[in-house]
This record gives sequence, structure tokens and C-alpha cells, in this order.
Amino acid sequence: MKLIDLNSTAWSVRKMSAAIADQKISPVDLIDICLDRISRQNGELHAFTEVYENDARLAAEAAHKAIKSGHRVGPLHGIPIAIKDMIDINGKNMTDGSVIWRNRISTCTGTVARRLIEQGLIIIGKTHLTEFAASGWGLNSTMGTPRNPRDMAVVRAPGGSSSGSAVAVAAGMVPWAIGTDTGGSVRIPSSWCGLTGLKTTIGRVSTHGVSPLSRTLDTVGPMANSAEDAALLYSAIQGPDLHDVRTQRTPPQDNFEQLNRGVKGLRFARINDNDRAAFSPDVLKAYDASLAGLSKIGAEIVDISLPYTFSDIVELSSIILFAEGYAVRHKEVDDISLEMNADIRSRLTEGRNISSQEYLSVLMKRRHYMSILDATMADIDAILTPTTVSTAPAIDEIDLLVNPSVYTRFANFFNLCSLAIPNGIDTQGLPTSLQIIGKRYQESTVLRIGHCYQTQIQNLYHQAEQ
Repeated sequence: MKLIDLNSTAWSVRKMSAAIADQKISPVDLIDICLDRISRQNGELHAFTEVYENDARLAAEAAHKAIKSGHRVGPLHGIPIAIKDMIDINGKNMTDGSVIWRNRISTCTGTVARRLIEQGLIIIGKTHLTEFAASGWGLNSTMGTPRNPRDMAVVRAPGGSSSGSAVAVAAGMVPWAIGTDTGGSVRIPSSWCGLTGLKTTIGRVSTHGVSPLSRTLDTVGPMANSAEDAALLYSAIQGPDLHDVRTQRTPPQDNFEQLNRGVKGLRFARINDNDRAAFSPDVLKAYDASLAGLSKIGAEIVDISLPYTFSDIVELSSIILFAEGYAVRHKEVDDISLEMNADIRSRLTEGRNISSQEYLSVLMKRRHYMSILDATMADIDAILTPTTVSTAPAIDEIDLLVNPSVYTRFANFFNLCSLAIPNGIDTQGLPTSLQIIGKRYQESTVLRIGHCYQTQIQNLYHQAEQ
């Protein structure tokens, strides 16, 4: 049996790591495959802003020699990765998805990028995003919109703001990537591109060297082909950082200790009947099948009553996001001589009219709502929802006044962790997605649930089909 299928677009990093350890494949081989796929596909899919071909080849050769000589620095040594183009790498371009910053050169290396490099991962390039990471659709009229590779007959939205990272992984150009999530920016593109994406709790992963949108809501997280790989990448980037005081409050966790424990005895809350009306029939069908599958293998599915709707939370989180987004981008937004996406300028301009009283009132209300939610979730392990209300829409059918992040912003507002995993295919052949919203700092639990779903329930489906 092959340890790794080189023709697959859904590589397993765990298997890839084992193959490198056994010297059945080298980092040079992996970089060659990735660069070849990028060369053939990026012109059409537009995932990468920049590809570090020469640097990646040099790093791969060095990794190969080190591993061959017994100097492997860890299980991820020699593995290729892409990172979102809002993370600094000293001496490299960092655009934050804006033509305004197309010539900006970083003068430091962000903690996430530094940790990847220290563990021997090879950053092969940077990926496109929506301008200043300020939209969930994944559209960017000035820098270009990545194309969702799940449908090459219809041009569909990739999801945002981590659009290029999702497209690069979904197309098999890289085995995984780093994204950021302020209101759903890891989970929405993971949903529409058929990936597993983890929104982390603030303080788990340093945001030093990551261009800010909302300091209150910004997080960094992995995008991969499985919960197991997401756990590997999350483990690589988590932990205390002197440059980010919030990371010093919570020690890193072992994400593999309970990964294979299954879901027997866990209690999951489902959405209520009013929320069901928002979702497309195919998304609901996949969601109900997921609940049934989890119940069949030992989970308890329960109803809970939340004191506020998901839409209520979108409205409140928008005040935080727009106020803080305008505060950090007001110079670009207010200078109309600078070229910006019209929808992004319009969204961030809303922050100009938010008073300090309104902003601080929402922050106080957020703390109060958190205490209520914590009590409500005391005896449940996760809230399960569909990640998005529909599968990936055609770009020419998008209404920019509609918010695609209605069910993802909940986790950002309450600083919860959340995992998006593929859970089916709709009638058009597009992926549907299940969102697993966990408690604060319980990433190991949502990864455990996701891994169980992907290893046990999907196997049940395959057996039923046979």
C-alpha cells in the first residue's frame, strides 16, 4: 500500500510525514509537485499572490539533506504550506489583499510564519484574500478573485476572506494553508471549497505580524483536508508568544490525547425550527444526516434555548468589526484617490459613524451575553449548525448586501472555537459543511468531534453505499 497518493488533491499530511520519515518521498519531490500544480492551475484559479519558487526549492533541498543525514527537526520538516497574504515575512511583499499595499515590504516575520519555519515547514507562497480581510464572499475586484475549484463549469465564490488559501488547498496545490477568521473567514471558504477549517479561541495562536481588522475578533487558524491534519497544523502554531500578551494566559494543549475517543456520551445542541428556515434544502438534508450519524455512534442531540438569535449577534459583532476596522484603516478608506473595492470601502466607512458610547456599550453587552451563554452551554459539549446557509453561489448571483457569515460570527463574538467540516454533496455536486461550535479553549474537543465524524460516520456512509 502506498503511504501517499501523489495524484490526490486531498493529501493527508500525516501520511505525507510518514512517507518522508521512511524516505519513500522527499521534500524535493513534494515541492516539485506543488510548484507544477501551481504553474498549471494558478493562472485560472488565481489562488496565489506570490510564489516563492526559488526559496522553496532551496528549502526543500536543505530539508532533504537534513532528513537523510538524521537531522529531522520534527514531523512536519519538509512539508509545503501556503499562508494568507496578511501575515508578515521579513523582506517579502504583504498586500493584505489591497492594491494600495502592493509594494509594501514586511520588516518583520509574524509569529505564525516564524513557528512554521522553525519546525521545518516550507512556505511556498502567499495567497489572495478579500481586501483587508473585510468580507465573507471572497470577491476582490482590484487584486482579483480566486475561483472555486469545486465547479469548473460555473464561476463560483470561493468564500472569504481566506479565499486563496481555500482554493490552493482544495485544488491540491498545497496540502494545507493558514487563514485568519474575524467573522467566518476560515470557515466560510472551508465550507464552500469542501475543506476542514478551525477557528481558534483568541489567545491560542499569536496574531503578532498579522495585519489587523478587529483586535477584539481576529484569530488565526488552519485550513486542511481533515480534522487530523488541522490538529497537526494547529499544534504547530499555538502557544505563548511574548509579542502577544493574550497568548500568555492559557498553556498550549495536547490535541491528540483525545482525538480518537469518539463522541459517545457527548451532548450536542442543534439549531431550532426558526433557524432551519434560513438554510437551503440540500444543506438541511446534509445537516440532519450528520445529526443522525452522530446520534447513531453514541452522541446525544439536545435542544437549547438561546437568549438571542444568530442574526442578533451579527448586528452586534458588526459594530465591533466596523468600528475597529475603520480605526485601523481610516486613512485608506477616507482617501478617495486610493483604489479600493467599493463594497469594502462602504463597509468600513460604516465605522466612521459609530460613537464611542455605542462601541463600548456593545463590548459591555458582549461580556454580559457571554456569561449567559456559558451557563446555557454548561452541560453541552458543542452547538452544531450548518456552516453556511447554502453551498457556493455563482459569482454573478451574489447580492453583496446579504451577509454570508450569519452562522459563523456567533463563535467570533463569544470568543468560542469552531470547526467547519465537509458533510455532504448537494444536487449540483457542491460540498456542504457542518459547523461544530465548542467552548472557549476547547479546540481539542471540536477536533475530536470532527475527526470522529470523518473517520466513523463517513465510513458508515461508504458501507451503506456499498
